[in-house]
Amino acid sequence: MAETTHSHGSPEATRQPGPWLAPVAAGPLRGDVALPGSKSLTNRELVLAALADGPSTIHLPLHSRDSALMVTALRQLGVRIDELEPEAGTAPNPYGPDLRVTPAPMTGDVRIDCGLAGTVMRFLPPLAALAVGAVTVDGDPSARRRPMDVVIRALADLGVAVTDDGDGSMPFTFTGTGSVRGGTLDVDASASSQFVSGLLLSAPRFDEGLHLRHTGERLPSLPHIAMTVDVLRARGVRVDEPAVGEWVVHPGPIGARDVTIEPDLSNAAPFAVAALVAGGTVRIRTWPTVTTQVGADLETLLPLWGATVTRDGEDLVVDGGVGVRGGASLPGLDLDLTRGGELAPPLVALAALADGPTRVTGIGHLRGHETDRLAALAADVSGLGGSVTEEQDGLRIEPAPLHGGPWAAYEDHRMATAGAVLGLVTDGVSVDDIGSTAKTLPQFPELWRDLVATGDEERA
Repeated sequence: MAETTHSHGSPEATRQPGPWLAPVAAGPLRGDVALPGSKSLTNRELVLAALADGPSTIHLPLHSRDSALMVTALRQLGVRIDELEPEAGTAPNPYGPDLRVTPAPMTGDVRIDCGLAGTVMRFLPPLAALAVGAVTVDGDPSARRRPMDVVIRALADLGVAVTDDGDGSMPFTFTGTGSVRGGTLDVDASASSQFVSGLLLSAPRFDEGLHLRHTGERLPSLPHIAMTVDVLRARGVRVDEPAVGEWVVHPGPIGARDVTIEPDLSNAAPFAVAALVAGGTVRIRTWPTVTTQVGADLETLLPLWGATVTRDGEDLVVDGGVGVRGGASLPGLDLDLTRGGELAPPLVALAALADGPTRVTGIGHLRGHETDRLAALAADVSGLGGSVTEEQDGLRIEPAPLHGGPWAAYEDHRMATAGAVLGLVTDGVSVDDIGSTAKTLPQFPELWRDLVATGDEERA
């Protein structure tokens, strides 16, 4: 199998200058969408492959800004990552090549750019602490507002020499000696489950492993931690869970493994929601039957608004009936998204089109994501004539007629796609930075255009 280098998923891929006018659906959709790999799984498998006992091949990985930043950071530390040409007679993956990851002794004296990628800024420091030398962790200007104090304190408590500005954010620098002590560690991961996952992923390589205890009152996005435990166990790592919010990772080898990445089910959310908005059906290709991705919750969430969700072979089919475009009435709901807060933006957009009030809870931690998503959703929907009120742990959305206008993405991929959802039935919604979707789905503008075009074909 030949090796080559491609530019798939480069940080600047698909950045588009100027506003993007969201296309309006002219008729019911007949969509058929094949999505690239899961960002959450891709970046977890990249970390584990870099620490494994031998080379691993990652099939169907995501190629996006977030994954490109992870690949670049690992290469800076000395890990070899090759992009592979497809086997003779095999059709290439349209979203980019497979990756061959070969571990190597890691050295520091590098500056890691995390961009806006939470999985890079939270997963890389515990791994990079195993390198020899100084490592500086930094990111986009807006990323410096994201909470990192848990990572900084955790490294210090594990015996790593860390220096920062004292504000619990990037940039910060630590100096590795080639090993991390490990042992018992208490953290408050209330702001993000990524703090837990980042520590667990590298813990098998700590001298004493890791006994990690979450001390906060709440822990969001538990399925993401379940995903981390699952991929660790799949590589032969022993992980015990003696109680809720407590994990014991035993020190030892991390098996080399060839893995195939599932499609990103959270990125499927706006496409699936589109069926309820524009009407018609949307087929999502190769939907896994068993998964730890929180996007799988769409199967039970969308029927609450009246969608019919069925499996057809390997695919998931969402039938939205006539949709909002055709006059359907969407109910208001009380929705707890503690398990999967990343689904909130497209679901809040859907709730803004409902005929009754909706209350979304369990998403207070979204204030610390790429942007303050609660404030951003309230401002953007209200700017189009809607009524959204921030609450301590969520949002309240009241029925109100919408009109066109600007929609700010705030450099946040999920905010950009939420604007596209409302644009299906609201003429004149203009997203200021659709290129922000390159973070996890560089092909979003093209995939969305093709989906909406199926409504034009239906009307014709």
